[in-house]
Amino acid sequence: MGRVAGGALFRSLGIGALGGLLFQLTGLPLAWMLGPLVANLLVSARGVDVRIPEGLREAFLGVLGLVLGSQVTPQLAERVLDWPLSAALLLVGVAVSTAAAAAWYRRCGFDPVSAWYASAPGAMTAMILMGEKCGGDPQRIAIAQSLRIILVVLWLPPLFWLWEGGAAAQAEEAAVASAHLWMLLMLPLLLMLGNRLRLPSASLLAPLLFAAVLSGFDIASLQLPGWGMNVMLWVLGSAIGSRFQGLSRARLGRYLLEAGVATLLALAVLALFAEAIHRLIGVPRDVALLALAPGGIGEMAILAVALDIDPVFVAFHHLLRMVALMVFAPFWARYLISRGVPGSR
Repeated sequence: MGRVAGGALFRSLGIGALGGLLFQLTGLPLAWMLGPLVANLLVSARGVDVRIPEGLREAFLGVLGLVLGSQVTPQLAERVLDWPLSAALLLVGVAVSTAAAAAWYRRCGFDPVSAWYASAPGAMTAMILMGEKCGGDPQRIAIAQSLRIILVVLWLPPLFWLWEGGAAAQAEEAAVASAHLWMLLMLPLLLMLGNRLRLPSASLLAPLLFAAVLSGFDIASLQLPGWGMNVMLWVLGSAIGSRFQGLSRARLGRYLLEAGVATLLALAVLALFAEAIHRLIGVPRDVALLALAPGGIGEMAILAVALDIDPVFVAFHHLLRMVALMVFAPFWARYLISRGVPGSR
């Protein structure tokens, strides 16, 4: 690594650490991802050279895949058969809400590829990478995805507070002993295998599938200590935020308005499907809405615990949504490319 690249790396991580600390003081979920992301976004928009090397980003993306795959527990697998109707409504709701948000982004001047991948509610890093591969604008996709997560996390707790007529409980981070850290040693092999098999977003999906199989059969699951999770999120958040070179404050304000409307559209559509789940299955409205909310699986799981809203039901549906997006998005990308849609290649 050259001196310039090394300096850009340390600046990115240093600025990200400050952002993480500030966000942690606010009590926001996933402070060590959103804080570094926003901090790097702001400084890169002012022309500061901040960068995370691709190899380092892929390594930590692989760790994220192992952590997410390890959430597929035997207990979760046993409950899958209890929710076939809610799962089907989730998938249809994701498709409709994505189409609604994409239509709004098209009106805002997004090219078709960027509009669709900016609107997909989940698997943020994978959507950015796939959208870029198809010729979309990775900066606009990343900003739209990042702002959607931030807005959902900021809006839902007050919404539930008004809904329930009382203050929500604060989340308390449980102390989890690290376990099966040997799975980290498999990352180089998994990344190589994923690339050989041409998996979409191989650095995330190959470790995720590996961990899901081991965890689903109760063989092993990766549990990181709290500081390990924060380091992983710190690097990934800094990597995403450092992509925004040359973004002016005016453009950032415009993107915030665009993302706000798109997020409201997605929430409104998904609220209708949540109401259908409530009426057809008997799941409480707040549980159904949080299970379908267009946030990330980590953020929504933390909110479910904080608000005491059936974390297993919520985690299952967000995991299903993420896997469905990861599987379906490459086929949609090929369709856009085959049709010669502007912005695809």
